Formats: sequence, C-alpha cells, structure tokens
Amino acid sequence: MKVNVIGGGLAGCESAYQLLKRGYQVDLYEMRGVGRTPCHSTTHLAELVCSNSLKAQSIDNASGLLKYELARLDSIILKCAYQCDVPAGGALAVDREKLSRKVEEILHSFDGFRLVREDVEDVDMDIPTVIATGPLTSKGMSDWIASSLGGEYLSFYDAVAPIIDGESIDYDKAFFAARYGKGGDDYLNCAMDKEEYLAFYDALINAERAKLKDFEFEVFERCMPIEVMASRGIDTMRYGPLRPVGIRDPRREGRPYAVVQLRKEKREGNAYNIVGFQTNLKFAEQKRVFSMIPGLENAEFLRYGVMHANTFINAPKVLDSAWALKDNKHIFFAGQLTGVEGYMESAASGLVAGINLARRLGGKSDMIMPDVCIIGQLQRHISTPVDDYQPMNANFGILPALNDPPRDKKQRKYKYSLRCIAAVESYLKDINE
Repeated sequence: MKVNVIGGGLAGCESAYQLLKRGYQVDLYEMRGVGRTPCHSTTHLAELVCSNSLKAQSIDNASGLLKYELARLDSIILKCAYQCDVPAGGALAVDREKLSRKVEEILHSFDGFRLVREDVEDVDMDIPTVIATGPLTSKGMSDWIASSLGGEYLSFYDAVAPIIDGESIDYDKAFFAARYGKGGDDYLNCAMDKEEYLAFYDALINAERAKLKDFEFEVFERCMPIEVMASRGIDTMRYGPLRPVGIRDPRREGRPYAVVQLRKEKREGNAYNIVGFQTNLKFAEQKRVFSMIPGLENAEFLRYGVMHANTFINAPKVLDSAWALKDNKHIFFAGQLTGVEGYMESAASGLVAGINLARRLGGKSDMIMPDVCIIGQLQRHISTPVDDYQPMNANFGILPALNDPPRDKKQRKYKYSLRCIAAVESYLKDINE
C-alpha cells in the first residue's frame, strides 16, 4: 500500500522510515530542488538549518531521556546522528552533511521508497499522508493548510547563528576547554576582559538589524537573537551564552569577564558554530561586530546568521494525540509545524506519526506513550486545548510530579528518568512495538 509523506526534514524522514520498515510504499515529497527556503543551503534530506547540536545525551537531562525513548523506538535520525557525531562534551553534535547522507542512504535502501521533488500545494485527503513541511512551509502549502484547518495558524520568529571558517580563527587568542567545566575540552573559547566585553556590548546593541517582512515580530525565548538578549541588560549575555563559569584563560590570571564559545561543525574542526549567537543583524554588521571578539578579528563567515518566520498550527484544535487530524484518521501532521520545538522533538513527532499511521492502516490501536514519558507528554501537549498554545520542547517540567521527590536536584532528575524508563519498557512490551 502506498502512503505519502510531504516534507523531507527530520520529521518527514522519520515518518517515512517508520512506514517503510513496516512494509508500506512511501512517496516522500520535498520542495527543495525545485524551490528554496530562507534558511536551507542544500537540497539534502534531514538538513539541520540551525545549530548542529542535538543537545544533551545523559538521562539525567530531559533531552537525554528523550533520546532514550527514541532509541527504543528505532529512530533513524538518532541512529544516524551517533554515526556522524563530533566532539561536544556531554551534548550530541553532528556533522550535518554526513547526517543527511546517512539518512538518505538508509531511505533509498528500501525498494518501496520514492523521492519526489515537488512543491505540493494541496493534499489528496483520500491518500494516507503525513504532512511534515516544517516551520518554513511554502506559500502554496501554507495557504492550503490555513484553508483546510480554518486559518488556525500561529507564528513566531526563529534565528540562526553564524558559522566561522576554522582556519580564519586566531588560535593564539582562542583556546580549547570544556563547556562550563564539564566534559572534554571540546569547545573553542574566546575570552573577554571587562573592557573588551563592554565595547562589544555597546557595538552589538547599536548595530543595524535586518528588516523583517510579512509577520509581526515575536521572538521565541529559547532561540532569542543575541542582540535582543543584550538589549535586556548589560549583563544579560554574561548570565546566558557568554557566562564564564568553569573557564580559565591560559593567557591571563583569574576567570574571564565573559567567554564566547564555538562548537565544531565537523570533526576535522574546519568550521565552527558560534554558540548562542542567533542573530538578525545585517551581514555587514555581523562581520563588523563579531570580529570584535578576541580570536575572531579576521574571521571568515561560511554562513551568516539569519532570522525567519517560524510557523506552527494551533494543533490542539485540530489534532489528536496520535498526531492525526481529528476529522480524518489517515491524515497526520508532524514536526515543528505542530508546535514541538527542537530537532529531536521534531523527529519524535514524525516517528510517532509514522508508527500510528501504520498501526491505523493495520487495524491496530494508536501508540500513545505513557504520561510519565517525554514523548507521551508531547503527545498530550499537541492535543490538549489551551488558551495560548505555544511550542514545547523536552523538559522535566512537563512530566507529572514525583510522589516522593528527593531534595537533591540531580537525584530528582534520575528518579524522573528511572520512572520513565520502566514505563517505556512495560508499555512497548504490551503493544509489541
């Protein structure tokens, strides 16, 4: 039986894989190749457009716990990510080009897989379909979704950080160290004294920003442009991405006043992402202001930061907890378009949508993960009506409270995780997934 998946990002690829491995033929439609978006730079599937970090790996972190759940459900994105990792301390960071190639290789290995380069502008509601066109959905598809769902669209602005050519960095000034004193020396650090920081701060808040079109300006707190953060107070950055905790500058005595950290884009270290530097500055201003950072005076930008409209639907009004339309059980939505925030959260939604579409076509009950699990709570988030629906990522705060929580914060997180793991194992055994 043939099914359609529209969108070749993380969620779409995850849905396609889950359907293919269950014996369904999949036509995966991807616009890039015949069209373009404001942020993608390739036509490859599963392209990461923002950071190359998939966040923490340890199960005492909600992001790590989500990875455990995804591993148990055979996530193609997670599986490929571990094969393409680059050093990033306790985080899972990847070579984004290798990740795309790995995902494409696995999908193309299925006889039932067909990649169609087409900008889909309407959906045949009689064909089982997963719509995972992402926050950069094309105008034609956006119009169709808005019309079909009654115009229940919301949006906010998302931003992307610059990428620097590793060979253009001054390593006499920049030095390797762990992130906040934890893990290996995987981050490149550019330390500032107070005078350097204040000069950088003044230039940043007065730099010229690019004009935004079509949408009312509303930033998403977890992906805030660095210049917006700086405008909230002179020390805001020093308590955010520039905090110098656990860092010692080998050139100077004592702790730096502020530290800009860079993370490898590739294992070879020939490209670096400026951590936390999502921005909407004009390109010339990015070059001028960010070159004030010690070690980046002659930096060459492989990619400048950009800001773009990031669109999502009011999912609780139209979707059930399987990620399907309430009024059409074989039409699913997935990814950031549904109001999950983050790479692995997006992959998780695609995974669940793909599994549940296959289960419905096979006459089985939906897979609704237990409410003590991250995925289970994301399923409830996208299907439970609220007055002000906003994107959600993996965090312990969305889980039900513990009956007898330990006072120690780390022990409390472990207890959340152990409860979740036990529930996952029991549930998957019961439903034979």
